[in-house]
Amino acid sequence: MGSLVTAIGWVLAGALFYVTIIGIPLGRQAFKMASLTLTPFGKTIVYGGGVPSILANIVWVIVIGMWEAAIYAVVGAIFCVTVVGIPFGMQLFKMAKLSLFPSGQRWKA
Repeated sequence: MGSLVTAIGWVLAGALFYVTIIGIPLGRQAFKMASLTLTPFGKTIVYGGGVPSILANIVWVIVIGMWEAAIYAVVGAIFCVTVVGIPFGMQLFKMAKLSLFPSGQRWKA
């Protein structure tokens, strides 16, 4: 249930970014985050990118990234309280890191 709500939030953020032509690259990242939120297990994040990715990440962090990362980190810490929740908490920490700087990152199955 939680990942569905978060994915819907990412889709709404992506739709808001798509309203302007300048926001389309950020909207694409939001849609990618929605996809990854629904199926986070078994995927490895590869960090990279160049100057355009850095500039997009700066805008991203200010607009939405730090809020999403904080939510993922808090919920991940709550999940890590129990032994059963640790794998889910670790995935949420991975999502927190990715939600800070998504541009230029890609993931492999």
